[in-house]
Amino acid sequence: MTLAESYTFCERVARTQAKNFYYSFLLLSRPQRQAMCAIYAFMRYCDDLSDAEGISDRAGAIARWQTDLDAALAGSAPENPVWPAFADAVARYRIPHEYFRAMIRGVSSDLEPRHIQTFQELYDYCYHVASVVGLTIIHIFGFNDPRALELAERCGVAFQLTNILRDVREDAEHGRVYLPAEDLERFGVKTEELFGAALSPALRSLLEFEAERARAYYQESEPLMDMVDSRSRASLKALIGIYSRLLDRISSSGYEVLRERVRVPAWEKIWILARCAI
Repeated sequence: MTLAESYTFCERVARTQAKNFYYSFLLLSRPQRQAMCAIYAFMRYCDDLSDAEGISDRAGAIARWQTDLDAALAGSAPENPVWPAFADAVARYRIPHEYFRAMIRGVSSDLEPRHIQTFQELYDYCYHVASVVGLTIIHIFGFNDPRALELAERCGVAFQLTNILRDVREDAEHGRVYLPAEDLERFGVKTEELFGAALSPALRSLLEFEAERARAYYQESEPLMDMVDSRSRASLKALIGIYSRLLDRISSSGYEVLRERVRVPAWEKIWILARCAI
């Protein structure tokens, strides 16, 4: 597969599956947008290995993906349409390879049922599945201040905490409880409550507490906006705007995340995009 064909494939994956990310990509230059799509396609495949139906040996599939990643980064791309564009984007924007290996470790941790015990354990999980994404994409945005790395990490934690709040019931049904056991105990919430449709006052209070925790990380990462290249700021602003709006919608719903999946509708994403572009 040619490099151009690989980028076209990755753009198609991002356009059809990156529900929140893709809108922000539209505000970037074409080379940056292509690179974002290549990185997203890699991340999407990683995530699918841990969740997709029809894969009998997921641990083996992830191990093979790790081997293929090492080969692609060494200049010998295996047979997968993602690799040529991915390797080109990583080289062009000098993205540290360690981020992608950390991402795979994070995906591997989701293969078995998991009950997070402490917030420190949750933070480590968020780092491996989300912060490394932020650390990756700011290399595509461009930055000069080394403090941007720490802020990108915090921003990734805010994004993942938002995802966890949205997906509480779905994750529990897959044997994954990301709300820390220490917080469940503190608020008097039993794990069984996460499987039902009714939201108890105690669970509502717990979800509100975790939402405030996410907001604190959004606020901590605000200076990142001024640290990335000025031509990339609109895209970063849109990305943060869409995710923080999702958190706002979860909050305004009264944290009714058990009955239905809270979303930011397409029209609102486009409105955020237009506002950031202006």
